[in-house]
Amino acid sequence: MPTTTTTTDAIPARPGPARLPALSGAYAILAQLAALIVLIAFFTLQNRLFFSVSNFQNIGMQSSVLLMVALAGTLVIMIGSIDLSVGATVVLATLVTAICVDRFGSAGGILVAVAVGMAVGLVNGGLLVWLKVPSFLSTLGMMSVLAGIAGHVSGGIAIIYQNWAYTDLINGAFLLGLPNVATVSLLAALALTFVSLRTRFGRYLYAIGGGEVVAANSGVPIRRYKILAFTVCGALCGLAGAMLAGQVGAGTPAAGSDILLNSIAAIVMGGTALSGGVGGPHRTILGVLLIAILSNGMDVTGVGGFTQDIVKGLVIIVAVALTTDRKKYQFIK
Repeated sequence: MPTTTTTTDAIPARPGPARLPALSGAYAILAQLAALIVLIAFFTLQNRLFFSVSNFQNIGMQSSVLLMVALAGTLVIMIGSIDLSVGATVVLATLVTAICVDRFGSAGGILVAVAVGMAVGLVNGGLLVWLKVPSFLSTLGMMSVLAGIAGHVSGGIAIIYQNWAYTDLINGAFLLGLPNVATVSLLAALALTFVSLRTRFGRYLYAIGGGEVVAANSGVPIRRYKILAFTVCGALCGLAGAMLAGQVGAGTPAAGSDILLNSIAAIVMGGTALSGGVGGPHRTILGVLLIAILSNGMDVTGVGGFTQDIVKGLVIIVAVALTTDRKKYQFIK
C-alpha cells in the first residue's frame, strides 16, 4: 500500500515571534542595584545637595508610607490579582484617623483606620471570590466608591485634628534615631518577608499566583487565601493612612494622590510580576528605594510634575516587560 504524508510532515512549522525573556533572580537584583547606583551618581552630579544626610532622611520619611502601601499591593499581586483601590483606601484612612484621634486617642484612631482598611479589603476579596468580578474591575470601581465616601466625610476640605501627641508619636524618633514611621514600615517589611518566605500563608500565595488550578488540585483553599490577601492588603493601607495623617497633621481628600502609581511602579521594579507567583515583599523593598530615589532626585533637580509622570509611566512599562512571565499566557492581548 502506498504511504501517505501528513500535512504536518509536508509543511514545516512556522516559527513564532521572538519573546522578551523575563529578568529574574540574581540578575534582576544586580540590575536593580546597578540602577540604584547610577541614579544616585546622576542626581548627585546634577545637584550636590542630593547626596546629604538631611536629604536621605527626607527620602526615608517620604518613602515610609509608600513602602507600606507597596507591601500591601505586593500580597495581592503575588496571587495574580491587583488592587487599584489602595490609594483611595489610604485617603479614607487619613480622614478616619483625623476624626478618631481626637475622640478615641492615638491608639483608637490607628485601630479604627486599620479596621476600615480591613473592611475595604474584605469587600474587594469577596467581590473576586464570591461574585467572580475580576480584581482589576472590582477595585477600579471600589476606588471610585471610596473617593466618593471620602468626599462626603470631609466635605471636600481637610480635617485638622487637635491631638498633637499623635503628631509627635508619628514624627518622633524613639529607636536608633530613625523616624517612627520609617521604623514601623521597616518592621512591617521584615515581618511580611518572613511570612511570605517561611510560613504556609506565604507559600500558598506563591502557589496560587504560580498556577491556581494546580494549587487547588494540591489542596490549597484558594478562596480563603485570596480573601486573606486582600484583607491584609486593606489593613496595611489603613495603617499607611494613619501614618500619613500623622505626617501631614490632618486628613485630606488630596492626600496620597500619586501613591497608586508609585506603589505599582515600586512593586514591578522590585521584581514582583503582575502575572503572580514571582517576587515578594523582600523584592518590593528595593523597588520602593528605587522609586523614592527617582522621585526625590527629580524633585531636587527641578524636574516638573508632568515630566515626572511620564518618567514613572515609562518605568512601569519597562519593569513589566522585564518581569512578566510570558509562559503563563497562551495569548498576549
